[in-house]
Amino acid sequence: MSSLLERLVKFKENRGMMANLRCILIANKKHRAWPVLHRLGVGVDNDIAAFVAGLYATHPDVCTNGNFGTTCKAIERQRGDKSGDEGKLTPTERRFQHLLSAEPGEELQQRVLRMILLAKAQSVPVNYEKLLLDMRYWNQRTKTDWATSYWAQNAESVEEAV
Repeated sequence: MSSLLERLVKFKENRGMMANLRCILIANKKHRAWPVLHRLGVGVDNDIAAFVAGLYATHPDVCTNGNFGTTCKAIERQRGDKSGDEGKLTPTERRFQHLLSAEPGEELQQRVLRMILLAKAQSVPVNYEKLLLDMRYWNQRTKTDWATSYWAQNAESVEEAV
């Protein structure tokens, strides 16, 4: 477990701290998260680590296996999305494709946030350590890894792998 995630888990029950940390996800409230980020040892200018910390504060259900493609597949299964006979994409597949086309920075963050909110609604855990690393190195290889996990023929769900 990364040191950031260890520190976040340590403060998981501190509701005030988690509420302030969620403010990093809202542009005009980011300043409220800065003292908490400092206490966690995250630089205010470290956008990706701060963003992932805010995601954790939003949905603190953690797993240690798979990548975000695995998480998105688990969301699809939990929602009961089924491919139609016409070969149309499921709603979750469309969102996932949209996520894979995102540019690094604000666009990627907003699309990941939407999927995290879906994961929270479906009680699907997230591998935040891997998500932090993948967002830091958002490139074609990361996108391919996520797509492989999502569309693998025998992809195991997050629940099955735990």
